[in-house]
Amino acid sequence: MAPGDTVITYEFPLVERIRTLLRLEDLFERVAFFVERPEAPAHHAALLAFFEITEVASRADLKSDLLQELERQKQILVPFRNNPDINPEVLREVLSTIEQSSVGLFSTTGKVGQHLRDNEWLMAIRQRTGIPGGACEFDLPSYHYWLHRDPATRIANLRAWLAPLLPIREGAAIVLKLLRESGKAQRLVAHAGAYQQMLGGRIAQMVRIRVPLEGEFIPEVSANKYALNVRFTRFGSQLRPKSAEADIQFDLTLCSL
Repeated sequence: MAPGDTVITYEFPLVERIRTLLRLEDLFERVAFFVERPEAPAHHAALLAFFEITEVASRADLKSDLLQELERQKQILVPFRNNPDINPEVLREVLSTIEQSSVGLFSTTGKVGQHLRDNEWLMAIRQRTGIPGGACEFDLPSYHYWLHRDPATRIANLRAWLAPLLPIREGAAIVLKLLRESGKAQRLVAHAGAYQQMLGGRIAQMVRIRVPLEGEFIPEVSANKYALNVRFTRFGSQLRPKSAEADIQFDLTLCSL
């Protein structure tokens, strides 16, 4: 890749826990975008994302998993306080963020998104949105009214529904940030669009691949405890990926906490 190239990053989770966190990250980003817009269709999209978050986060052990991982990372980082090669201010900020996130997670009670499930009006909307076109005004007149209320009122409602979910968002964000920073990128070449790397017992939780956006190359990853395989396809003019046959330069990062 030449300096200044516009690149696109692909992330491939190799374990279910990281897959769940990445899905939540994507959904929370969608909520954050749509909640602050004034248009009614944006707020409808925000509610759909809320419902998806409750589904993805319904795992009973999600909160405890995040708490355990944050505590583990804290125990790893604390001994670095006396390391002269570590910026003490940066370390202090990271530890403070972990501590605040842990406190927020501890303070949440019940199942993630339970406050949404307890809202009969929202659950009626959720049930209808599971049907194609099921949220029309004649299906949900009260929802039709809500979408015609002033934007400030709708935004206030959405923010109130989002607030109890923020500790999950913040905890997931910290874990994913530490995960992304855990690996070191390697500059590699996929000959004839294919690359294989023997893992030699190394355990990765996520693979990050960066390629130039202009090349239109799309990686596909498969991995087990022995080997990592990357195969590139190319996005053609027919909007249908086909096998890439060129030698492709890319950056690969194996991430693991």
